[in-house]
Amino acid sequence: MTDTIAAIATANGIGSIAIVRISGDKALQIAKALTNKKDFHPRYATLTNIYNLQNELIDEAIVIYFQAPHSFTAEHVVEIQCHGGFIVAQSILKATLSHGARLAAAGEFSKRAFFNGKIDLSEAEAIAQLIEAKSQDAAKILALQMKGSLKEYVERLRDDLIHILAYSEVSIDYAEEDLPQDLVVQIQAKLDELRESLYKTLEASKAREGLMQGFKVAIIGKPNAGKSSLLNALLNYNRAIVSDIAGTTRDTIEEQVKIGTHLIKIVDTAGIRESIDEIERIGIERSLEAITASDIVIALFDGSREAQSEDVKILSLLESYAKDKKVLFVKNKRDLEQKFDMTDVLFDLELNSKESVSSLIERLETIMDITNTSDEMMLISLRQISAVENTLINIEEAFLPLQEQELEIFSFHLNEAIKAMTSITRPFENDEMLDKMFGSFCLGK
Repeated sequence: MTDTIAAIATANGIGSIAIVRISGDKALQIAKALTNKKDFHPRYATLTNIYNLQNELIDEAIVIYFQAPHSFTAEHVVEIQCHGGFIVAQSILKATLSHGARLAAAGEFSKRAFFNGKIDLSEAEAIAQLIEAKSQDAAKILALQMKGSLKEYVERLRDDLIHILAYSEVSIDYAEEDLPQDLVVQIQAKLDELRESLYKTLEASKAREGLMQGFKVAIIGKPNAGKSSLLNALLNYNRAIVSDIAGTTRDTIEEQVKIGTHLIKIVDTAGIRESIDEIERIGIERSLEAITASDIVIALFDGSREAQSEDVKILSLLESYAKDKKVLFVKNKRDLEQKFDMTDVLFDLELNSKESVSSLIERLETIMDITNTSDEMMLISLRQISAVENTLINIEEAFLPLQEQELEIFSFHLNEAIKAMTSITRPFENDEMLDKMFGSFCLGK
């Protein structure tokens, strides 16, 4: 990584400021060439003109030089804060490339920071996800991880596992002597403690997945229950077609809306019923897929009509999801004469979707806020979850050989557990895995 890279670090489009970032051995040299200045004082903001290769003025900008290793990448870094828009930043970037830099790949600045020891993988993932955070609670968690909270957690568990492994390795060197029974009991107790901590972390992370990825809310019900009216009311504009004709909604409709501090995706589904219409049948299949993918399900029933076979089918369908998802049973059309006669349905709310839905919004906000009440450490990616699952598998498989004093096998599983746990922060080098992970970052990061 001896070459110098450059990229625009701000989003495309019109704005007041854009940032061009340069990192590498030639960063300061390129900054001098762009500005015709002899030098820059590290970490000082300098207002100066920026010129292209033909020495034509591009813009007046602020230039900040970060001297290695005191920068994000641990290399020489220059940031040029210019006027925003479609042309200025691109022109400065083009001039930068003309002076010997190359265009950075997606995530290459963060990748260099990782390889140069400025951040670990957990901090890099936190940076990437913070940019796309879907709630304030998620942003707070990611900010802590960006500062190393998950790294500290992993290091603590790793040290405990290494401490246990040391007893086993020493005993292997003196194979004629078994481990004292009280030491075996102590090791088992410590492994139990580690296992319990990891299971709690894993369960809390899976339960709060919607907090990190953005909650998905599916609205289901039979045709004409008022699903599209409810979607329009939640969005506060007419997104879906509302009609008295059953089966008007043939496909799922997805929209994002902010509720409280959360940005959520709401899915209006096709009415669930038996249908011989091929297009409607496909729409109903997609409705079932939307339920599976959702975190919260709003089951909407028409209070103005007697219960029908479709209502029974929906209730039966929801039974299989009750353990994994939060289901809100909502009776709609409360302004009309009430005829719904299934007494075994306990409704969470009653409303008129064509009027106020504030009670439903408050309930959704409460559900999503409760999701973040756990104090457990949180894993923020499938990669991290998989690493903890592999750690747990090896801890589980270490118990039996410990009991039987098969210390070589016990040590093998402990070593595998340490490798899996350490992979969260700094794995054994796997270029393909690292390229894929950092490649998902945005340009300039």
